[in-house]
Amino acid sequence: MKAREVKRAKLIKKYAEKRDRLKKEGKWDEIQLLPRNSSPVRARNRCKLTGRPRGYMRIFGISRVTFRELARFGIIPGITKASW
Repeated sequence: MKAREVKRAKLIKKYAEKRDRLKKEGKWDEIQLLPRNSSPVRARNRCKLTGRPRGYMRIFGISRVTFRELARFGIIPGITKASW
């Protein structure tokens, strides 16, 4: 799944200019002919380490589960587990 997202990101970047131009011109029929994965809406944020799509934390680029594990072992600088 991570490889599929990388492929989508490349297609989005490749067709971004053409897609914007067609939108401004109002040529909706031609937009339909572009590859489906070139649409930015189809992109999904995924954890950089595990590929998990849910619980994604944008600040760190990882999922909440991975974040919790890395924070517990002190791998993420400045983050410590709260305890009182």
